Amino acid sequence: MKIVDLSVALSEQTPIYPGDPETKIIPAGIFEKDGYNDHYISVGTHVGTHIDAPLHMLAEGKTLDQFPIEHFVGRGRLIEVENNTFDLEKVKQADIEEGDIVLFHTGMSDIYRKPEYLEDYPEIPGEIADYLVEKKIKIVGVDMCSPDYPPYKTHKILLSGDVLIIENLTNLAELAGKEFTIYALPVKLELDAAPARVIAQIKD
Repeated sequence: MKIVDLSVALSEQTPIYPGDPETKIIPAGIFEKDGYNDHYISVGTHVGTHIDAPLHMLAEGKTLDQFPIEHFVGRGRLIEVENNTFDLEKVKQADIEEGDIVLFHTGMSDIYRKPEYLEDYPEIPGEIADYLVEKKIKIVGVDMCSPDYPPYKTHKILLSGDVLIIENLTNLAELAGKEFTIYALPVKLELDAAPARVIAQIKD
């Protein structure tokens, strides 16, 4: 059994989506002085690898804690995005079933710490979002800072259909050609989003 970590590390150097709050990590206990280490952490709910809940974009949307734990685990389907172009026909050929977790590998994670990562990423078209909602999948995951740009049409389509969104994934190339299960477990916040540890368990 092989486990692949699909999450980025969280620190004060973790890239922040434009307009989001900066991450602050402050010592609350120092071993040499207090006999233990402890920290106060201030983060936005959309920092690093995280999961968006409907409340993020919908006034009366659900919060993360309102989804059963089963919603965060499912069969994974990896779709390669070539030349920064999302292809509906390719998505339709991906053998997507109800309850799946669909990941799009664009390669943007290769430039994770460069300005282009936050400024020039491909966008998932609304027609693909509509199709995924129609298929009743659980989650869409991307190796980008967002699946779309303002006014966030794709976000709203997916979240309106209770399809959650994972952003800032990494290591998706390791899943190419593999059968795998995704475990995407966010902090259980009664909020619009939360950082998450996302892993893939590859079948032998």
